[in-house]
Amino acid sequence: MTDRRFRPLTVIATLLAALTMALLGPADARASSAGTVRHGASQPVYSYADAVRETVWVDTGLDGDGDGRTDRVAADIIRPREPAAAGLRIPAIMDASPYYSCCGRGNELQLKTYDPQGHPVQFPLFYDNYFVPRGYAVVLVDLAGTNRSDGCVDVGGPSDVASARAVVDWLNGRAKGYSTRTGGSTVRPTWANGSVGMIGKSWDGTIANGVAATGVNGLKTVVPISAISSWYDYFRSAGAPLYSGTPADLANVVESSAAAAKCSAVQRELAAGSPANGDWTSMWQQRDYVAAASRVRASVFVVHGLQDLNVRDINFSQWWTALARTGVERKIWLSQTGHVDPFDYRRPVWVDTLHAWFDHYLLGVDNGIQRGPVADVERAPDRWTQDQAWPAPGTVTSRLGLQPGALTTKAGEGTASFTDDPSHGEADWAAAADATTPDKVTFTTGALTRDLRMSGGGSITLTVRPSTTSARLSAVLVDLGPAAIRNYLGSGEGITTLGTRSCWGDSAPGDSACFLDTAADTAQVDYTVFSRGWADVGHYASLSRGVPLTPGKTYSITFALAGTDHVVPAGNRLALIVAGTDNGLIDPPSTKPSVTVDLAHSSLRLPLVGGAGQLPDVTGQISSRPLHGLPAGSPGTGARPERFR
Repeated sequence: MTDRRFRPLTVIATLLAALTMALLGPADARASSAGTVRHGASQPVYSYADAVRETVWVDTGLDGDGDGRTDRVAADIIRPREPAAAGLRIPAIMDASPYYSCCGRGNELQLKTYDPQGHPVQFPLFYDNYFVPRGYAVVLVDLAGTNRSDGCVDVGGPSDVASARAVVDWLNGRAKGYSTRTGGSTVRPTWANGSVGMIGKSWDGTIANGVAATGVNGLKTVVPISAISSWYDYFRSAGAPLYSGTPADLANVVESSAAAAKCSAVQRELAAGSPANGDWTSMWQQRDYVAAASRVRASVFVVHGLQDLNVRDINFSQWWTALARTGVERKIWLSQTGHVDPFDYRRPVWVDTLHAWFDHYLLGVDNGIQRGPVADVERAPDRWTQDQAWPAPGTVTSRLGLQPGALTTKAGEGTASFTDDPSHGEADWAAAADATTPDKVTFTTGALTRDLRMSGGGSITLTVRPSTTSARLSAVLVDLGPAAIRNYLGSGEGITTLGTRSCWGDSAPGDSACFLDTAADTAQVDYTVFSRGWADVGHYASLSRGVPLTPGKTYSITFALAGTDHVVPAGNRLALIVAGTDNGLIDPPSTKPSVTVDLAHSSLRLPLVGGAGQLPDVTGQISSRPLHGLPAGSPGTGARPERFR
């Protein structure tokens, strides 16, 4: 583990470092351009207190707010002073966000702050404190229409992406930057070597995905944390509106007052392009980065919570699968948390791993990070395992049949029925998994004789006969049995914030490197819901246009189950629960249908390590004892817009 505390260098040591780098050839200068690499890692040899703090307004080439001039976005920059003085160039770590003035970043909701002259003082999160002394610039970009940037927020669309990409272009000499928001002198990044790594959680990480999907030159790596890969899958699921508000809601939360006065036309476009009927419109297609994954050139380090009910897990799994076809180098971390930054659930390991990742991809250090384990997965609170690939080696997509009450390796048969009850959701269903209730049907295995691991994304095909003109379907996978898990429905979504602080880098007046410590918030449960999927039956034939259903007619629809990596231990049972509206996660249909499921023409496909041969073949029902999950009514079950951060 590297030392967290910045140790100020003497003037002599600093001059020696600069002299050493001045004598290096061009190839060596690119690999360790800041003169900080020793023992396979960049070292904190530069002064954070004396770092350059500046703002550059970068021209995006767009006029999103329609004021007759192209928009400029604010890029607040902090960089070590010494490399430029020695004629050396350095890479940049960039976080483009809409949240720097409205909502804050990190567990402590830090905002950007400025001195009376408008110079940046506080750079949220630890990236500046830790990486600037190690020879990196940190660039925090206000997305178009937010904080000090021109333009309009378009929620993952061309303006959002262009406002971040323009800064990558500027760092590579392809865009213009200015010293003020209007007018001003031209500013060139004479200190930058053109290598950029983008990072960020939630909307920030989403924009990193979007910029990577443009294939922009100079973007060497992205680290999307709890990020969206297709905006449709944040707001919709196979035609079913998710409980996430609307794109216009999100824009209203983050947009600056100056932008709001000019951006009503963009707001109307957002509303028109995201109809509540769940149709796949051109607006959603424009915000689908998965479809553009073939353009990605940067390496990708995906980080996601397996219980993220805000940016749901299909977003990481479909992005990962699409990237596999590009051949880019990838790494993935999957935690038991909800919408939480790894700095707050695995801090020391996260800082070291991110340090090695940026050293390799931005400084060219051959530290072996690209040859190490690809996947880190949290199995229980603070207990992690690793794999050389993800999904795990030996994973087989296995087809399972549905029989009354049973999940089996045999073909399905018979029928099962339920009536949609929008007041109930997955916690209610799972707690009564073994009881016959009118709002759901359950299919279970017997007690497993060996551990059963699922690794990847599954899917389900349901052939159904609804009684009304509209119907929604929910499918959830449940581990029936005792477990200690992170309390992902708690206020911290799996973490507890402590009263102590630890320091990760160097501090300066107005920008501390010391952050509140955290610990796992845990719970003992009798069941765990670990994968979910939802659909609107009216979109059975086409995602582009839903249709009213004919009562009593049979329809077949296939939809995805979110990516997961979960082990159902020996002695526990695997259950599939099929129902209607999942309260707090999807919106109900316009009617209250009863639905009959044709089990002979329905099936479940799961990514099972070792295949389905490990499953017991059972058809019998089991006892109906009540099960205990996370506390009912816990916060965190709905992905409201204000929780997107």
